[in-house]
Amino acid sequence: MTEQTLPAIIPSLTPAELAAIPPHRLSIVIPMYNEVDNVEPMVARVHEGLAGYPHPWELILVDDGSTDDTPDALRTTGAEYGPHVRVLELARNFKQTAAMQAGLDAARGDVIATLDGDLQNDPVDIPRMVRRLLVEKLDLVAGWRKNRKDGMFLRKIPSRIANRLIARITGVKLNDYGCSLKVYRASVIKNVRLYGEMHRFIPAWMATVTSPRRISEEVVNHHARIHGQSKYGISRTFRVILDLVSVFFFMRYRTRPGHFFGGIGLAFGTIGSLILAYMLVLKLLGENIGTRPLLMVGFFALIMGVQFVLTGVMGETLSRIYFEAGSANLYQTRDPDSPAEEDAWHRAGGTQ
Repeated sequence: MTEQTLPAIIPSLTPAELAAIPPHRLSIVIPMYNEVDNVEPMVARVHEGLAGYPHPWELILVDDGSTDDTPDALRTTGAEYGPHVRVLELARNFKQTAAMQAGLDAARGDVIATLDGDLQNDPVDIPRMVRRLLVEKLDLVAGWRKNRKDGMFLRKIPSRIANRLIARITGVKLNDYGCSLKVYRASVIKNVRLYGEMHRFIPAWMATVTSPRRISEEVVNHHARIHGQSKYGISRTFRVILDLVSVFFFMRYRTRPGHFFGGIGLAFGTIGSLILAYMLVLKLLGENIGTRPLLMVGFFALIMGVQFVLTGVMGETLSRIYFEAGSANLYQTRDPDSPAEEDAWHRAGGTQ
């Protein structure tokens, strides 16, 4: 075992269990950003983890506009292993969500697995997760880093808080939303478009196109980072909270934004109307209401109600445009990705 080899705490499948996996084609997507020291060991670990895999598979390495020698390392390493290792270079750093979407778009398999390129996720878990996805007829199997090898205060505690908050608001009960190691049914994940930094909420987005009962999780290996630096910090906790607001809105009101804004508008409008009606009664009784603050409160509440209702109408219009118009890509590649050859898959016994 070389120093690059990571021991698997959770054992891989036996040959008999591998042979029992239903027929499929597997695409593995790994976004990488400034991970030059992890490129070769990551690709080697994937091939080690899928040694003897009985079904065709491909590896898609997405360079997210790295500023170091990661692109050169990806091209060199990919050429060493064969055409089943495909390299996709983004024109600049579009962030992890866009890089992951680029890989999902390029994937040709019936099943798609994603993981980080820092060697903290272990590819040896992929066959076990794929087997469960296909045998149990699931649409998503998410990794659960039960024995997580990260710092307690900067990584574990914020992650636990975020996981519980996300599960409570979205209704998708998972223990680890942040684990990038996930296995998807391609026909389902390709109906989901990822924006902003929404890769953390993929299970929630999946719940908009499939039943939460077809989403499950699997305990996976997790290793401490050996090379490079983490791209995450405590600041992502605040971004998660902001993104969670958007997820909540899209999950509940994506097809009916008028109900969301209209409900708020009706509440403000009712309050404002009642206040102004009360002011009118006082005026008719001869009282001076011109200097009373309650008059201004009623007036502005009514105006806010009208504005929210109009916002709801505009939201309904934009919603129709959103669903009827085609979606634009979030990224651009340096050169068009030439279609991979149909036989550019890794198969048991060698690359064909």
